Amino acid sequence: MTDEALWSRNLRKVYRTKGAPEVEALAGVSMNVRRGERVALLGRNGAGKTTFLKIASTLLRPTSGEIRVFGFDVDRTPDRARPYIAVVPQEGKPFFHLTPREQVYTYLRARGLSRETGKARTEESLERMGLMEVADRLAITLSGGQRQRTMVATVIATEAPLLFLDEPTIGMDPFARRSVWSSLRLLTQRGSTILLTTHYLDEAEALSQRLYIVERGRVLVSGTAEDLKRAVGGTLKVLLLRGAPQIDRFRTFGECVPDGDSLSVIVAPERLGELMDVAVRAQLTATVGPVTLEEAFLRVVGRSIDED
Repeated sequence: MTDEALWSRNLRKVYRTKGAPEVEALAGVSMNVRRGERVALLGRNGAGKTTFLKIASTLLRPTSGEIRVFGFDVDRTPDRARPYIAVVPQEGKPFFHLTPREQVYTYLRARGLSRETGKARTEESLERMGLMEVADRLAITLSGGQRQRTMVATVIATEAPLLFLDEPTIGMDPFARRSVWSSLRLLTQRGSTILLTTHYLDEAEALSQRLYIVERGRVLVSGTAEDLKRAVGGTLKVLLLRGAPQIDRFRTFGECVPDGDSLSVIVAPERLGELMDVAVRAQLTATVGPVTLEEAFLRVVGRSIDED
């Protein structure tokens, strides 16, 4: 088995509808995910994230380009790639007539796991997702968050070599989200590889080891969260109350962003002391905090991740 769990080059997808203009969902996406990695795919709605995951998981054929899962061509030999893959689709739902316990166990048996292994993994995944109290209730009676946790439990129980998770924690409360994070970290420790999309930038930063930012079907930038934040011009943000009128004093330290009469300055750690000295001389109150991934995303894309 190759060390690359996922590899794509110049992947394109064009949707064609009679009487309507073509829509290019992917415009030459190239990326690679190594075995055992957790990688996040970030982008606004319509950026192409879900289209990429559908192609990678053999649910959709590309228009052109190449994509491989553990060395197998996803488009030409999908049957060779599918045994390595498990998917949590965006807004996927468990079968309404099954309980969470039945949903997970049935899926594992359908994938070829033995009864003994299926039962053990079912109980472990239900426990990890906090579903034991509702494990024997019909899915139709569950809340939206409980149904989403059931979908995640179903997929993590497979311990598949490559997991695709499209917005896996949408609709979950903060405690459930952290249970998912813990489970995904455990899976990579056991050898699985994870590619996920998420609108929660705190989730991407806490969970992923590398990031790809996608906009209009193209990869704009990739790297670690720290790489992306350093690309903003520094890893620290200094907020200067009533500093906007004195913006010229601080331009040499990094990017300056006025907000009313306050001023935010992005600065490298090694220049923080110098900037604070200038702020003291200017009689300005300053607070210091880390640059966030949201600010890095805004700088790269030009718009917030929640902006349509």
